[in-house]
Amino acid sequence: MTERTDDPRPLGPRLENFTPPPRPDGRPMVGRYVELARLSAEAHAALLFRAYAGHDAVWDYMPVGPFSSASQFHRWVRDQEEIADPFFFAIRNRESGQWEGVASYLRIKPESGSIEVGFISMSPALQRTRAATEAMYLMMKRAFEAGYRRYEWKCDALNKPSRRAAQRLGFSYEGVFRQATVVKGRNRDTAWFAMIDAEWPALKEAFEAWLSPTNFDEDGQQIERLGDLTRLVRVASDPTL
Repeated sequence: MTERTDDPRPLGPRLENFTPPPRPDGRPMVGRYVELARLSAEAHAALLFRAYAGHDAVWDYMPVGPFSSASQFHRWVRDQEEIADPFFFAIRNRESGQWEGVASYLRIKPESGSIEVGFISMSPALQRTRAATEAMYLMMKRAFEAGYRRYEWKCDALNKPSRRAAQRLGFSYEGVFRQATVVKGRNRDTAWFAMIDAEWPALKEAFEAWLSPTNFDEDGQQIERLGDLTRLVRVASDPTL
C-alpha cells in the first residue's frame, strides 16, 4: 500500500527488510596498504607508544592522553581490550611494517543500524598516507557490508583537521551540538558528520578509484584527490571550512 504524503502527521517509511546487524567482531581487516587488528596490549602497546613518543599533540582532542610512560599507556590499552564499545583496532602501515595508530567503532546501535568511527589516533608517521585513508575505508566497508544504515563521525568543533578529513572521506556535515560535553575540563562543542547506506555504493567506487595504484605517480603523489571524488556524494558542506 502506498503511504500518503499529505498526512498532517507524516511518518517515516517502513523498513520492511531491516534486520539489526551484528556487533563488530575482532576479525582483521587487510588492504593493499594497511592492516587492522583487534587492539591488544601484549601485541601493540609498546610499539604504538614508540610511534606516539614525542607527539603529544595527537591527544589534544582526545578524552585521554598524552601518556607519560609506556606502562601508563600499556594499562590504558589493556583496559580497552575487553570493552565492546568502543571497540578498538590497531593500525599497521604495511608500507613501513609498523603499528602506527588506533581507531574504534563506538556508539554502536544495532537496533537502529547506526555506528560511529572515532577515537582515531594516528601517529605522524601514519597521517596523510594511503594507509591511513585505506584504514578508514576498510572500517566503513565492514560496517556497511554488515548491514549498518548510518555511519557517523564526530569531533571537537574546533578540530578543523578532523572536520576537513571527514568531508574528504565522504561524510556529510550535519551541524554542531553546542556544549555537548566536557573533555579534560574544557567545554566541547561537537561537530556531527555522517554517511548513509544509500550513499555507500558511490563512496565505495570513489575510494577504490583513489586507492588504485594507477592513481599515484612514480613518486607516490596522488593524481585525483579523494575529496574531489567524494564531493558529489556529500549532501552538505561545512560552512566553517
